[in-house]
Amino acid sequence: MWNGDELDLAAYLARIGLGGDGRELRPDLGTLYAVHRAHTAAIPFESLDVLFGRPVVLEVEALEQKLVHGRRGGYCYEQNSLLAAALERIGFEVSGRGARNRTRGDTLLAVTHAVLVVTVDGEPWLCDAGFGYQGPREPVPLGRPGTEVRQGPWTFAVQEEEGGVLALRIRRGDAWRDLYAFSPQRYHPVDYVVLNHYSSTHPRSSFIGRTFVQRPGDTVRTTLVGRELMRLHPDGRTERETVAPDGLPALLEREFGLRLPERDAAELVRIHRSGD
Repeated sequence: MWNGDELDLAAYLARIGLGGDGRELRPDLGTLYAVHRAHTAAIPFESLDVLFGRPVVLEVEALEQKLVHGRRGGYCYEQNSLLAAALERIGFEVSGRGARNRTRGDTLLAVTHAVLVVTVDGEPWLCDAGFGYQGPREPVPLGRPGTEVRQGPWTFAVQEEEGGVLALRIRRGDAWRDLYAFSPQRYHPVDYVVLNHYSSTHPRSSFIGRTFVQRPGDTVRTTLVGRELMRLHPDGRTERETVAPDGLPALLEREFGLRLPERDAAELVRIHRSGD
């Protein structure tokens, strides 16, 4: 389904830091954890192609060229399509879901987030490399709703709601906050093509005309929205600073491991200078 046979798995594993040890990857829970953690550590969330007005292509060949060989990042459809192809190639059973973002309070948003459900030994696991700085670093069990899952200093839980809807939550200080919710309906790659078209072209999409670059670090989670850099701590504290346009390319490399080609770096600076 995810065209994993088209992926250069060795190149992908090298990109996320798992290649070269000669270990055979098996479709077991240990491998799922290792790949998920390595992917989220190595490949940052970013939607710069949308900002630049370029098409976002979800075919495996294009994703490999951009995120693997080009050492770029991507947003949810790119990240999780690439992850799905790799997991399928290893031998996992992978299916898609469409989720509603709940980080904006009580506002009902459309289904625009792509997540994965991976089944290992009959048990479903939520896998998501594409929710940016607030997303999980590791798989989250779906078969035991309400169970708190520690990932370093961060705690996640899945809450079951009416109609089989599952909501992923994160603890921020002493409070729980919903991140997103999804139904049991399976999504296929073609469905993500439609969602991707809305997110990358519709004038009401939050990605249009805005810079988003994010990384879910082990301790501090970092996000750049526009020219504001924010660091989120497990106790709920946030640190904010404003970045000058000329400082954006160096910041992307320092904070997110993202080195833009000269043309893209110049375009990013130009866009933000024009907004002053």
